[in-house]
Amino acid sequence: MNYLPKSIRTFIGAKDYEISRAFYRSLDFEEVIISDKMCLFRVNEQIGFYLQDYYVADWIDNSMVFMEVDDIEKCEAELIGKNLPTTYQGVKLTEIKQFDWGRELFMTDPSGVLWHFCEFSK
Repeated sequence: MNYLPKSIRTFIGAKDYEISRAFYRSLDFEEVIISDKMCLFRVNEQIGFYLQDYYVADWIDNSMVFMEVDDIEKCEAELIGKNLPTTYQGVKLTEIKQFDWGRELFMTDPSGVLWHFCEFSK
């Protein structure tokens, strides 16, 4: 590349846009409303994703988002503490799994998007 990329973001859809917006706000993402059908959820200027008021089952059922974290135990404790599966229908959270390359846990959002939270081995 002859240019410097500054960020990368994915687009995900929502089965119920308002529920998904509330879900991501409860994860402490900052919401930036772009239009009545799309918003940006971000942690900082480089880490974020676009949520759309748009749902196609085949697309959502195959959507995954990967987020590297610095401490998977802290991430797990925070996610468990938010009681997300009780608050939001369809949300699932796994225990941390060990792999050769690191440790990871998985979370499914209210629409079915699969999130990977990972800490690479040092």
